[in-house]
Amino acid sequence: MPLSDKLTPFIRLSAVISILLLTGCVSTSETNLIESFQTTSPAVNYALSLQGAPYIYGQSSPEKGFDCSGFVKHVYEIQGIHLPRTSFDMAQALPSVDENDIHPGDLVFFDTDGHAYSHVGIYVNRDKFIHAPSRHTGKVLISSLKNDYWQRHYTGARRPR
Repeated sequence: MPLSDKLTPFIRLSAVISILLLTGCVSTSETNLIESFQTTSPAVNYALSLQGAPYIYGQSSPEKGFDCSGFVKHVYEIQGIHLPRTSFDMAQALPSVDENDIHPGDLVFFDTDGHAYSHVGIYVNRDKFIHAPSRHTGKVLISSLKNDYWQRHYTGARRPR
C-alpha cells in the first residue's frame, strides 16, 4: 500500500480535529470576553464575574451552582434587590419593559418548555444576555438574543427595582 493511502485517514482525522478546535475557539471567545461586556450596571458586572459557574438545578449560590432563576436571584440579592425564586414569579412581580427599551440589568424571559417565562437571564448589552441555561451547557454563559433559538422562545423583558 502506498504511503499516501496510509496517510489519508490520518489527514482526515487531523482535518476533523482542526475544525472542532477552531469551532470551540469561536464559541469560547464569544462567551469569555467579559471585559468587552462591562457596563455601568453593578448587577451585570457581578453576573459576568460568575461566568463559568456550574449549572445545578435548584441551586442559587456560587459555591453550589445555579439554575436560571437561582442565578438571577443571587445576582440581585447581592445588589440588595430581593426577587422571587422562580422565573415565572419574577415575570409576574416585575414591570414590563418594551423590547426597544431594554437596558443592561433588565431580565429577559423565554418559553423553553411550553410555559411562558420558564427561563430567565440578565441582559448585558449589544443583544447579549448572561444566564444559566441548562444541564446540557453545564455552566453560566453569555448568549445572543439574535440566536434563532432564543429569538423564537423570547417572551419579554422585565426591570428589577
